[in-house]
Amino acid sequence: MKLFAFGLGYCARDFIARFGDLFDSIAGTTRSAEKAAALGSETLEALVFGPDGEDPAIVPKMLAADVLLISIPPGVSVDPVLARFGQKIAAMRSPQIIVYLSTIGVYGDRQGEWVDEDGQPTPTSQRSKTRLNAEKAWAAIGRSRDKTVHILRLAGIYGPGRNALVNLREGRAHRVVKEGQVFNRVHVEDISRAIAAAIAHEGPGGVWNVADDAPSPPQDVVSYAAGLMGVEPPPETSLEEAEGLSAMTRSFYAENKRASNRKLKEELRVDLAFPTYRAGLDALWEAGEGR
Repeated sequence: MKLFAFGLGYCARDFIARFGDLFDSIAGTTRSAEKAAALGSETLEALVFGPDGEDPAIVPKMLAADVLLISIPPGVSVDPVLARFGQKIAAMRSPQIIVYLSTIGVYGDRQGEWVDEDGQPTPTSQRSKTRLNAEKAWAAIGRSRDKTVHILRLAGIYGPGRNALVNLREGRAHRVVKEGQVFNRVHVEDISRAIAAAIAHEGPGGVWNVADDAPSPPQDVVSYAAGLMGVEPPPETSLEEAEGLSAMTRSFYAENKRASNRKLKEELRVDLAFPTYRAGLDALWEAGEGR
């Protein structure tokens, strides 16, 4: 098989590192010539798609691919991959598997209740509304007999270099408390496992929540990481009194839900490497994170 990845970001690079041997050739895009030069290798061809321009090799590589992995987020109002290449992808009559990385943010606020893929998305933020529109557009392409489209709705991503241990070490961790608030998380390795399972799935395309088993209050994660490191966690503070939080971080607290992964396990048969944040942080600490 040939893989083409729109967006060689954190998740795509982890997937390629773990499952690249599944493919005879791998190519993908990055936003700048500098990043393309840094990421390119004997086994990965990195092409520019972004402010620096567009590599003319993208179209033939994209059309020759058996699998398209889409991890570029949409802009304010449009999905850049769909806007530039959607018609060409839809018009091509060769079979392709398309995996689109979306977010559980499309469900909006559920006041802490569980939500699964049968639940009607009710996004509240503009970025989540744009995500849902992108999902619908990719799903429409998937209605062609030549295309199988899998939409993976990801929970909050953590893993090597991106976790509470690193945040504590760098002084960026907060224990912001909002009564009843939980966040959903997933280790990047389990995202890679979900991508691989979607590609191997012999059934029709679908929508899959990719989250671990343990939606939890965010302050608990920081406290657990501090315990592993043997340091005092930062003091708890209410959301109203918290300082230094970005507008995007604050917006996450406006939504409260528990994302079910039952379908991921039962239909895609994904065996989570890290079913809880505790298991994930234990492994990251043993690997040297936060030292």
